[in-house]
Amino acid sequence: MSRNLSLFVLCLFLFSATLSLSYEARNPEVEALIIIRSGLNDPHGVLNNWDEDSVDPCSWAMITCSPDNVVTGLLLQNNNISGQIPPVLGKLPNLQTLDLSNNSAVGNPLICGSHPVEGCSGSATPIPLSFSIDSSPDLQEEDLISLGNLRSFVFKELQHATDNFSSKNILGAGGFGNVYKGKLGDGTMVAVKRLKDVTGTAGESQFRTELELISMAVHRNLLRLIGYCATSNERLLVYPYMSNGSVASKLRGKPVLDWNARKRIAIGAARGLLYLHEQCDPKIIHRDVKAANVLLDDYCEAIVGDFGLAKLLDHAESHVTTAVRGTVGHIAPEYLSTGQSSEKTDVFGFGILLLELITGMRALEFGKTVNQKGAMLDWVKKIQQEKKVELLVDRELGSSYDRIEAGEMLQVALLCTKYLPAHRPKMSEVVRMLEGDGLAEKWAASHNHISPNTSFSLATKIQLRPTNVSRQDDNDHDHSSMFGMMAMDDDHDTHAMELSGPR
Repeated sequence: MSRNLSLFVLCLFLFSATLSLSYEARNPEVEALIIIRSGLNDPHGVLNNWDEDSVDPCSWAMITCSPDNVVTGLLLQNNNISGQIPPVLGKLPNLQTLDLSNNSAVGNPLICGSHPVEGCSGSATPIPLSFSIDSSPDLQEEDLISLGNLRSFVFKELQHATDNFSSKNILGAGGFGNVYKGKLGDGTMVAVKRLKDVTGTAGESQFRTELELISMAVHRNLLRLIGYCATSNERLLVYPYMSNGSVASKLRGKPVLDWNARKRIAIGAARGLLYLHEQCDPKIIHRDVKAANVLLDDYCEAIVGDFGLAKLLDHAESHVTTAVRGTVGHIAPEYLSTGQSSEKTDVFGFGILLLELITGMRALEFGKTVNQKGAMLDWVKKIQQEKKVELLVDRELGSSYDRIEAGEMLQVALLCTKYLPAHRPKMSEVVRMLEGDGLAEKWAASHNHISPNTSFSLATKIQLRPTNVSRQDDNDHDHSSMFGMMAMDDDHDTHAMELSGPR
């Protein structure tokens, strides 16, 4: 009897210990957010991944966190959310940013408090993400946004760094404003993107898009945003200065970009896009992949930049429909004709980038006099079929390239520029093929696809330059680039062909 009692007590102890070890108190931030969600009507299901069993809300949609994994931002704007925000919001002690704009949520305790003052109604105006503190450009909008490790610059600091935004420091100009070379007080070289029309929808939309996207996309082959500055009438983005400019400028400059560097650039840019498409959640579509938007660091490693056109996609969505933006010659046919973009739109642009790396020419220049009515991709396919790759390879390389590697890169480019999006590879497949894995199988399988005539609209009816035309003069000034470093983008004669205004 005594033995049985001892066994019973021992089992009870072990059971209690197991319970205590397996039990983990719920994160109070998780509890608060779940209560907040329960009080809201979410017609689009944007809060569906708020999991009450999760111990870390930082991976949830619409949530931003500090490096210490505490919730600092609740960005619910533009989702038709309605309902009541309960006082439990006060249990998010580190919350710095609350955006309820363009919703119908009411009862915001940060406005009304526990004892609302007179005049604070149940339909209180939501706290916007940004607001004007003062009309002076020298005063910072401290509460505009807080994302990750981004540094908040004071306007005067950037004004001094760029010599009062001197024209001599302009690296380039785009639809959203100029980019200036700058030097911070500690000697750090930066590129400062000064957005124009900040009071208009486009300017602020661009600012918020770049902040949100770039802060969440961290990869060695993606452009790193250092910080920002926001005042009542200024929006500025601060990036590392890329002394080697862009792939576009390097392809037109001296000394010539050698073949090994071109291969390394192709693989690096592909890895950056792979991260955006398949390793970000939600995925990010760039929508303007081209040589001018691929920068080069001090080691000539590819850095994909300019997320101004990027659109966030939930993985459940196959595409987004929007106004066509981008650069003629790099735009996929389905995007140009319907406005539908997906990751396969970027794959098409990457295929054109590969052709630029092979030929050393811009998309609008390939074989200009070969056939005034011909399509660029038809011409490239013909050369590939005739195994005359040397006719395509940049003459500046002479014989200093690997003919087999050039042929393989050309095959990858043609796979990426298939007419139908479904026939194009994913960026993960592109990376593997560029690294020498699976190209033969993919190329053989592609011949089972019957594609429509590739001579489609402006996207591939591209006028091409004769191979004996000399390179662009180094003094030409490019106007529509992302950073414009060393004349980064298509030159002034193609600037008018940029679609849908500012990028």
